[in-house]
Amino acid sequence: MKKPVVLWLSVVGLTMLLVARPAFAADVQVMISSGFYGAYSELGPAFERASGHHLVTTRGPSMGDSPEAIPARLARGEAADLVILDGNAAEELGRKGLVRADGRTELARSLIGMVVREGAAKPDIGSVESFRQTLLAAKSIAYSDSGSGTYLSTTLFAKLGVAEQVAPKSRKVRGPPSGEPVAAVVARGEAEIGFQQVSELIHVGGVSFVGTIPAELQPRFSFAGALTSTVRQPEAAAGLIRFLASPEAAPVIRKAGLAPPGGP
Repeated sequence: MKKPVVLWLSVVGLTMLLVARPAFAADVQVMISSGFYGAYSELGPAFERASGHHLVTTRGPSMGDSPEAIPARLARGEAADLVILDGNAAEELGRKGLVRADGRTELARSLIGMVVREGAAKPDIGSVESFRQTLLAAKSIAYSDSGSGTYLSTTLFAKLGVAEQVAPKSRKVRGPPSGEPVAAVVARGEAEIGFQQVSELIHVGGVSFVGTIPAELQPRFSFAGALTSTVRQPEAAAGLIRFLASPEAAPVIRKAGLAPPGGP
């Protein structure tokens, strides 16, 4: 029980060093996707306690056709000071002028993993060929409606030559806030195997984590924080990004199933 307390106190102490106590408390509007939310849910309160600012958080996918997706929210004028989402999605928002070109910072790196229902046999996905055979043998497949699922359904399945075979047995799962993690669908037995970024799989009950897909098939996902082009609280928002990207936040990021930028 002592380690979490020590970690929490060290995080709070770091935040006090990184974030100067403001003359007034700001409401910082944050839009965030699910992949980094586990780390953010622990680090965000530490930032609030030390800085005096209040984080107003809206969740949504990094991309996809959901009206809750962060790009869709920004495009229709929803207010945000910063976004935390898939790095490629952040770059695309920059090209569209929705986030500031000088305000993007990498926060973590991420891998795609696979789960099966708890108690089920774990298929072999250790090589490209064994992974391909697992896809063909599965009776049903679930993937997310955001970055990892988009990559699987539009790129990887075709690259492996299995797109036509897996399409009829695949299901795209809408994520939070109105939806759920892919692992929840697998836990109920509604899909035999499920894919999502590791950070979104490992803390869901009722499933067994099989592992990550082969390294040569990984799309090199990252999560980034970026100030929006309409940021109203730039100093407070930049302070949050600086804190989330600090080396001292790395233990929390690792615990969430992610890798800090530049670290193992």
